[in-house]
Amino acid sequence: MQSNINKFFLIALVLMGLTSMHMTTAAPIVEPVNSMSDNAQVIHVGPNRLIKTISEAAKLSKDGVTVEVDAGDYRGDVAVWEKNNIILRAINGRVRLIANGMAAEGKAIWVIRGGKMIVEGFDFSGARVADKNGAGIRLEKGILTVRDCTFSESENGILTGNDPQTELEVLNSEFGYIGHGDGQSHNLYAGEISLLTVKGSYFHHAKVGHLLKSRAIENRIFYNRLTDELGGRASYELEFAIGGIAYVVGNIIQQSSTTENPHIISYGTEGYKWSKNELYLVNNTLVDNRPQGGVFLRIQPGNVIVKAVNNLLVGRGKLESAGPGIYRNNFTVDWDEFELFVREDYRLKHNSKLLGKFADAGMANGHVLMPDSEYSHPRKIARLNGPARHPGALQSLK
Repeated sequence: MQSNINKFFLIALVLMGLTSMHMTTAAPIVEPVNSMSDNAQVIHVGPNRLIKTISEAAKLSKDGVTVEVDAGDYRGDVAVWEKNNIILRAINGRVRLIANGMAAEGKAIWVIRGGKMIVEGFDFSGARVADKNGAGIRLEKGILTVRDCTFSESENGILTGNDPQTELEVLNSEFGYIGHGDGQSHNLYAGEISLLTVKGSYFHHAKVGHLLKSRAIENRIFYNRLTDELGGRASYELEFAIGGIAYVVGNIIQQSSTTENPHIISYGTEGYKWSKNELYLVNNTLVDNRPQGGVFLRIQPGNVIVKAVNNLLVGRGKLESAGPGIYRNNFTVDWDEFELFVREDYRLKHNSKLLGKFADAGMANGHVLMPDSEYSHPRKIARLNGPARHPGALQSLK
């Protein structure tokens, strides 16, 4: 009898050990990570994780959490983010967020209204809602950085609210085939926020709306490609609807032949709201493909500073037609000045008469207006090896 009891006891111990081993090898919901803060944590999301949906991760998130999402398709997995110092990162490939008829709070794939947040490596598509204003991301308040993301086939790519403390930074991202088709939704639409920064990003093929529209107090638009291309129907390529300070430096901006609006860049056409209204156009390449000709720059008359230096214009018209301002060293050029214009390669040829014809644009509000980088397709920035030497957006030669 004693022998049997001992045998059962040993078997129980073995089973308990196996159970314990099984429990300790399961993926934890929340794991500590190396960080300056001892309280920082990481949440893993994926089909083979304990947390399988992004929406569940959003509910579990606390301030300071990093959410790492395994590559793959996440259909109808919409979420609201309300915490501070959140990092959302795709790992081992792209994370594709496909709305699939769903929208958080009837607004977007993601609604964000927390503190600081970084989003990296996600593809947002298919956001459509009842009021025709669905977005990949709806930023209601906070400080958001979006890096290496794409937005497509939605009514808006990113749409912000009008919180005056909000800041939005978009880096190395892509926006295309966006809009409901009524002209009221846009690839990127920033409301009356504090600061909009867009760098190294690619905007194309809007559906009647604008490639980029902003009402922000300050705008930093550096080294991007805003080209509506073949079949695009964008209205404005770039609009600052109620003025503010706008630095537009080193961008390739192109109006398609099928646009329904002749204007390429628009400033203040809905009236001036902000105390400072200043537009700086420096080292951009502006291309008008409209057969009957378009308007490179439209400015509402008012108390506004306009400075345009070192821009290349392809098409009819001049920047000066927009109204009073400082216009220096801007050139209207033919297609044959560029390396391979039929493939939208806007680098100047080695024998271009414009090489070396750079003029110092000076400074504005403490910012040096000379470009130190250039756009590199697709959606990258390349640092210049030396100072800018030529007019236009691209400084490197073939």
